[in-house]
Amino acid sequence: MKNGFLIVLMLFATAAWAQKNASKQAKIEAYTEKIPGTDLSFRMLPIPGGKFTMGSPSSEVGRKDDEGPQHEVSIEPFWMAEFEITWDLYDAFVNKETNGSMNPDFIKGEYAGKQMIDAVALPSQPYVDMSFGMGKRGFPAINMTQYAALAFCQWLTAQTGHFYRLPTEAEWEYACRAGSKTAYCFGDDASQLGDYAWFYDNSNGAYHPVGQKKPNAWGLYDMHGNVAEWVLDQYAADAYAQKNSKPYLPVESLYPIVVRGGSWDDDPDRLRSAARRGSAPEWKQRDPQIPKSKWWFTDASFVGFRVVRPLNQPSKEQIQQYFKTPPADL
Repeated sequence: MKNGFLIVLMLFATAAWAQKNASKQAKIEAYTEKIPGTDLSFRMLPIPGGKFTMGSPSSEVGRKDDEGPQHEVSIEPFWMAEFEITWDLYDAFVNKETNGSMNPDFIKGEYAGKQMIDAVALPSQPYVDMSFGMGKRGFPAINMTQYAALAFCQWLTAQTGHFYRLPTEAEWEYACRAGSKTAYCFGDDASQLGDYAWFYDNSNGAYHPVGQKKPNAWGLYDMHGNVAEWVLDQYAADAYAQKNSKPYLPVESLYPIVVRGGSWDDDPDRLRSAARRGSAPEWKQRDPQIPKSKWWFTDASFVGFRVVRPLNQPSKEQIQQYFKTPPADL
């Protein structure tokens, strides 16, 4: 009788767990986020949870040593921005008229994301046109540091009440692959890359408006090319061999930090789903500020970012860790 009672309890617990997880999966649907006080919005797409093999096989054309060893990674469900963050959105963060720095309610700490964010770091004004004349409306924002990209996420969280951050390196590759196991989301044939990406051979030396090429199987545009994208991780050539149990490798030093996806200025091998690259001091060599700016990379016109929102929101303390002050510049 006792055993029968335990079995019934276990069945109830299993059913409750299944119902809870089914409910979570049902909740993750595409949505459009509007930024209060502006006419701007962006679309977030659902990325289902699952397992995938991260990295590339030794047989993959263009493979680098830092893409291995291949290993299995489990990913929780999250949303990812359909497009790379555009200047339209980023300038709303930079501009004093729209970023809240002149809004009395915002200054007093009355904003939608107050329960998650105690204070918001706002950027220094750029001293030149950071698009360098390549185009702004509808074009991906570029030339920001990883800290600036994270500060944008912090501001977005405060404005909307939804927690936004950069993807981890694993989340980025998982979303880029969209279930594929090939060099690119569409297969191994680099001759098809022009249908999905802006890169050195077809970009005419500049980035392009977002969303002009084909998306991957999960509806994400420009995961290959156009601009490379910041992720959360510190770059380490042997990161996969370290078998780190953490969801990402936290940034402890300013260089190098991982960017993914390749850009308009890259050859096809750098646009592969598994391709990795670390940032470098040369990306801000023309910065005249002393100490150098936390916000701008004047020589990184090939780097931008996109945002994610995890389905399971972390604690306020964990959220604050994502937005901590970066290490001092060199």
